[in-house]
Amino acid sequence: MSAGEKAKAKTEQAEGKAKETVGRAVGNERMTAEGQATKSKGDAREAKEKTKDAFKH
Repeated sequence: MSAGEKAKAKTEQAEGKAKETVGRAVGNERMTAEGQATKSKGDAREAKEKTKDAFKH
């Protein structure tokens, strides 16, 4: 996994989790949903990079 893509994935996951948590704390469903979407995007990016690494070997 390239370091840049790995960092992007981890950043998206962390941002999404934070936004989701804040959204739940203040009762904002839209913010919670946006946080979940951002976290999922990071998860998908990480999975894609792991798959690419698996096929390199």
